[in-house]
Amino acid sequence: MIAIAGEVALCDPRGALFFPDMQLLVVSDLHLEKGSAFARRGRLLPPYDTGATLDLLDTVIADHRPTTVISLGDSFHDGFGAERMPSIYRDRLLSLMAGREWIWVAGNHDPDAPADLPGIVAGELALGGLRFRHEPLAGAEPGEIAGHLHPGAVVVQRGRAVRRRCFATDGERLVMPAFGAYTGSLNVLDKAYRGLFRWERFFAHMLGTSRVYTVAHHRLRR
Repeated sequence: MIAIAGEVALCDPRGALFFPDMQLLVVSDLHLEKGSAFARRGRLLPPYDTGATLDLLDTVIADHRPTTVISLGDSFHDGFGAERMPSIYRDRLLSLMAGREWIWVAGNHDPDAPADLPGIVAGELALGGLRFRHEPLAGAEPGEIAGHLHPGAVVVQRGRAVRRRCFATDGERLVMPAFGAYTGSLNVLDKAYRGLFRWERFFAHMLGTSRVYTVAHHRLRR
């Protein structure tokens, strides 16, 4: 468990954030239909990303049973992703949404509401002392939870560099790891993160196979 601006949350090793007191699950950067978006531009990728991402999301929802899910932007890889999504995946997504409040936060890849899907669409969202938006803002107030940057961290273990996606936080703000099957990561030491965190209090919560590993800033490498 960690605390973000006083709110207790669980960092799930599959890349989701769960707030038990609110029964709230947060995921970010699903990038559904990324494979089909690349195919439209002539670059072929195995067309399994949407299925793999929904499989993972299914297990997370089954384990935590949230009453509310926030998808924190870039839920689809482009503005037409929801239209392209095959019916078998659309039905799967609808079954995951059924019986719970679902909030689509607009991202830079998908600024508009996903076609023919239920749920609430918001540019950003405030819940208690937390504010959810897609892109983190330098100098933002404590309580910000954002995505967009796809944070990853590198540590050296026994002479070998280990790189993993991570939750990036200083206890006041948090940037979510990308959840999608075809998403990469950006090292938290990159200049894109400057001004977002109080570095002396920064931790990378790195995703392992079955647990999350908390790593202090002084142990991180490029």
